[in-house]
This record gives sequence, C-alpha cells and structure tokens, in this order.
Amino acid sequence: KKFHILITCLPLLSEFCEFKVWLKPSQEMSFLYGNHILKAGLGRITENTPQNTGVVVYNMAGTPLGVGGTARNTQEARKAGPTGIILLHQ
Repeated sequence: KKFHILITCLPLLSEFCEFKVWLKPSQEMSFLYGNHILKAGLGRITENTPQNTGVVVYNMAGTPLGVGGTARNTQEARKAGPTGIILLHQ
C-alpha cells in the first residue's frame, strides 16, 4: 500500500517539523498552483537545512501552505542566483 500525506495533516506537521521555508507574498499562489520556488520568491529558510529534505512551507504571516523538498541546502541557496530553484513542490 502507498502512504499519502494529505493536506488535512498540515497543522500537525507544521507543529513538529524541523525545517521550514517561508515564501514571499508574490510566490504563494505560484506554489499553491504546483510550481517550484525560485530564490527570488524565498522569504526565509531555516538554518542548516540539508539538500533533498522535506520542509513545511509557510507564507510570511506564518500560515502553513504545504510541503516541499529542498533542491539546495541553506548555504547553496544563499549563493544561488535569483532564478535558481530552491524549493521543489511535492
């Protein structure tokens, strides 16, 4: 059987997650429509987030929007250009 995480468990996941990403207001709808997030749309990222790690995605007001995976770690994300993909939508 397959294991599925549904959006209804998002408040529980956000409470206990270790790594978080915050999006700028201009990128919220883009993420919700299923697009990946570029560095230009990244508001904040938790320190020492490793590459290929699951994260909970928040808007800048702190409301959880969904889950994603990091395409780069925190240090690489800071050095990336504005068009580099930082967060993969899942």
